[in-house]
Amino acid sequence: MSSPAPAATPIVRAQLLGPQWPTLDPFLFCAHHDDAYPAGNGAFAPAVPLEGRQIGSDFSGKDGWSMYHGDAVPGFPGHPHRGFETVTLVRKGLIDHSDSLGAAARFGGGDVQWVTAGRGIVHSEMFPLLNANEPNPLELFQIWLNLPAKSKMVAPHFTMLWNERIPRLVHHDAAGRATTVTVVAGALPGAPDPLSPPPESWASQPEGDVAIWTLRLDPGAEWTLPAAQGDGTQRMLYFFVGDSLRVGPQDVDRHAALQVRATEDWLLTNTGTTTVECLVLQGRPIGEPVAQYGPFVMNTQAEIMQAMNDYRRTQFGGWPWPQQDPVHGTEARRFARYPGQSDEESPEAATAGA
Repeated sequence: MSSPAPAATPIVRAQLLGPQWPTLDPFLFCAHHDDAYPAGNGAFAPAVPLEGRQIGSDFSGKDGWSMYHGDAVPGFPGHPHRGFETVTLVRKGLIDHSDSLGAAARFGGGDVQWVTAGRGIVHSEMFPLLNANEPNPLELFQIWLNLPAKSKMVAPHFTMLWNERIPRLVHHDAAGRATTVTVVAGALPGAPDPLSPPPESWASQPEGDVAIWTLRLDPGAEWTLPAAQGDGTQRMLYFFVGDSLRVGPQDVDRHAALQVRATEDWLLTNTGTTTVECLVLQGRPIGEPVAQYGPFVMNTQAEIMQAMNDYRRTQFGGWPWPQQDPVHGTEARRFARYPGQSDEESPEAATAGA
């Protein structure tokens, strides 16, 4: 499934999915984390022995889950970014965010966090195991979206897109079978207007033609993936749940990253007996040189060296939290605290408290 396709077919290239998924400009990185965490120990950590794990750098997937860079609570303690954006879509479980702006959040269950690193931010992403009586599954996508050179040194920005406010399109085909499209970014014909991405994002520029959609097709369902707005737009379709999918005339029987021609409409058909789920990432390429060193993404190696020196000198504003892996209490409430503001409850919590 790795060779180029003939010009008449929708799939330009296919690649089987691994831990990190291949991306196209303007996207830099896409990771699918799917961790079957056990019950917690009352202090947000796994209530099982951690022997055999490389604590502080455990990406092993042992027993179906990883500690990542956490040494007690799973997750990613404070670390820096510069020059790009992170978009985190949580499908199951909860994440605790803290950053050098003083912002904090607990989010999950369909929520999306969007962070513009710009000239520099430090943040932590911890996965607290709140439930001590049963497992704590966590599933998320983390996507890195590049910034053009003119925006790499903008002020950092943090925002939450709450699940209840993210627009969705529910389409029923001629046989009544449903396809649900969740519109994280990018206009989709027939769907409500998308929420606004951060102001300096490539996704906020009309010429960017950025879309981030998730698709869920019932068994047998058909839905037409519409053509992108511009001729230069690139599109990846990640088929990651289900038995089989047909893209136009082409059948796909294994989970794969599919580079799909974005200039035409293509009929998607769930040809299996179970639900199919896909992620769509599309955008017009920024088309600039990319220099990357770990959490820094710039245009030249000199800018990478400058980023490293700036971080050593300033810590990108410092770290206002008492520890590198903050956890936001025992309540499973979703909230966001923007810099200098009081907590913003999720729409679900605000409605329940009314």
